[in-house]
Amino acid sequence: MTRVLEAPTRRTTTASRYSTFMSRHASLMPTFAAVAILIVLLIGAQARFPRFLSPGNLSALLLDNAYLVVLAVGLTFVILTGGIDLSVGSVMAFTGILGASLLAQGIPAVVVMPVMIVAGALIGLLIGILVQYFGVQPFIASLAGLFLARGLAFVVSLASIRVEDPAVLWLQRTRFSVAGWYITPTGIIALLAVAIAFVVLVWTRFGRTVYAIGGGEQSARLMGLNVARTKVTVYVISGICGGLAGLLLTAYSGAGYPRNGIGTELDAIAAVVIGGTLLTGGTGYVLGSLVGVLVYGTIKKVISFMGAEQAWTQIIIGALLLLFIVVQRVIVARSQRRR
Repeated sequence: MTRVLEAPTRRTTTASRYSTFMSRHASLMPTFAAVAILIVLLIGAQARFPRFLSPGNLSALLLDNAYLVVLAVGLTFVILTGGIDLSVGSVMAFTGILGASLLAQGIPAVVVMPVMIVAGALIGLLIGILVQYFGVQPFIASLAGLFLARGLAFVVSLASIRVEDPAVLWLQRTRFSVAGWYITPTGIIALLAVAIAFVVLVWTRFGRTVYAIGGGEQSARLMGLNVARTKVTVYVISGICGGLAGLLLTAYSGAGYPRNGIGTELDAIAAVVIGGTLLTGGTGYVLGSLVGVLVYGTIKKVISFMGAEQAWTQIIIGALLLLFIVVQRVIVARSQRRR
């Protein structure tokens, strides 16, 4: 009698392990697809333009998109909870023009830089409070944040403000070079943001709570997790990243401009989704978001090499985004059938 019962138990255990194995690997499929697309793009570009894979050109990928990497990091936290933040481009513009204005008034950079980041965090906090404590949909709350930040940017100045502070310009103009490869302080900051986010999401209780909320908010509450604090915090993190991106973009362009970042929030969301983070939440990787930004940057650079209109960048990114959303829907549907 005992032997008869053991066999089904073993088969059930094996099936359960197989289901878990396939579920974990299915969640990695979009990220692997993004890596594959990046490799194909680089190989194809090198075949068409022999110097495309030169160290200097590849180094410029991070240099030109450091601010977008930081925005994608903040959005990864938000999207993992099943939320969305449309304000990041406007927050970047507001903090950038605010910082440029303060620097033009002679305020030291050591004071201005934290002010820019805190300003972004406050807008993120407002959005988080609207979402969590007033029951406003993330789309609407962050849209309000978008209009607020953009309006504040125009209040600060209607025109571009040039930045001449050596400390801010040092972030972009300084290059650390090795064998033709180089990196700037802005690139280092972007990579540090990715590294910190990776550690937080993978190895901290807060990170596990973020994933749990995206997997099922009610279940997370039943597990005794602090859902309210976590949901507000992810929007604060997104705001902080928006402020930091404002600093990086100001250093990159050498000026603050109230119309900066129009549509950038969509580029950042696209990069996060292409990198494998599900819009429904619960599944995704910040390293995938970095890959998504590199895919975006590579497409933009290839089109520039070809001398074509940059509108094609948006067309191609839109097509990739549609493809990855379809892939995500397939993965979610298969996961639900297994359950």
